[in-house]
Amino acid sequence: MERVLRASRVVTFVYFVLNGTLLGMWVVQIPAIEERVGISHAALGGFLVLLGAGAFAGMQVGGRLSDRLGTRTVVPLAGVLCSATLILPGLAREPWTLGAALLLFGFGNGTLDVSMNAHAVQVEKAYERPVMSAFHATFSVGGVLAALAGAAAIDIGLGLATTLGTAAGVGVVIALVSARGLLPTVSTAPAADAEGDPDVKKRPVPARIRLLAVLALLVMLCEGAANDWSVLHLKSVLDAPESTAAFAYGTYAATMTIGRLLADRMSARIGPVAVLRYGAALAAVGITAVALSPWIWAALTGWALFGLGLSGCIPQLFSAAGHADPAAAGTNVSRVAGLGYIGMLAGPAVIGWMTHFMALDHTFLLLTLFCATAAAAAGILRPSPDRPRTVELSS
Repeated sequence: MERVLRASRVVTFVYFVLNGTLLGMWVVQIPAIEERVGISHAALGGFLVLLGAGAFAGMQVGGRLSDRLGTRTVVPLAGVLCSATLILPGLAREPWTLGAALLLFGFGNGTLDVSMNAHAVQVEKAYERPVMSAFHATFSVGGVLAALAGAAAIDIGLGLATTLGTAAGVGVVIALVSARGLLPTVSTAPAADAEGDPDVKKRPVPARIRLLAVLALLVMLCEGAANDWSVLHLKSVLDAPESTAAFAYGTYAATMTIGRLLADRMSARIGPVAVLRYGAALAAVGITAVALSPWIWAALTGWALFGLGLSGCIPQLFSAAGHADPAAAGTNVSRVAGLGYIGMLAGPAVIGWMTHFMALDHTFLLLTLFCATAAAAAGILRPSPDRPRTVELSS
């Protein structure tokens, strides 16, 4: 059994890296796709909404299918779908074809995202100790691999379709070959649900899941804001050179990855409640330093603390959602991840809208408020009195 668990953990890492790489390959090629299709930066924002809408829909479908069919069936199929649709943006030559391509690619990405997270919950339960944060760290590794591969493809002059097509083909192979290592799970959904019992289908969403989803929205909104505004903050507010400004996102991303590699051990030692509470509090301190500091070095330190503090928050929320009800693990993860993804997309837009009324650095105080709220609500990760403590690993 131990051998099967080790294999399933390695394979789950593979799917997280695959998802991060596929998404990263699209991101690296955005400038070239934007130029070929002939759209402006402003128009690109609308197309990214389509990508997000497709991902949200994919998460809802993927979550329900994972509960009904089992993640061992859904994860590889979702990996094939996400990989195959990656080539579509590279083939688009008109705005409407790009929109359709991003909608389909987003759907594949969302389906893979939620199903692999649902499988990660099963692996974590089998290990009886936290492992979710490490999986999320390897998603970031996939982004790094995509950046390296994309840069190499550009340097040797490969075309868009060739680059994305090659990545798509490799992704399909990896998704299929890795399927055998997934845990041999079966559908955990109640039989009544499979038979279409209307009473089961109309079950209200538990209040605990709703709150976890709201917290995911707040935390991932903070992540989205950091992704798009950290570099611009140093350049436009603190007059940092472009080469220095790039370190704002670099330090944030680096501490985010390091934190996720360490968060599982911290969760096992002090519990997920403490990881969320102190992590969100540290993120609040970091982003407040960013908002108020007139010095570049202090702002860089703030972005580093922000990434470190946020690093363990989302894995704890996803894990809690998956363990809340084994019969609806995929559905609950999709609810939390779906609302969180909306926050990720909304973060840059919210900050951009607020800059019409105040300075960019002062808008970050809203993120301070969101982090403080997450810290205050961390107790939601404690197991309910009517559930065994073993369900909520290391509470």
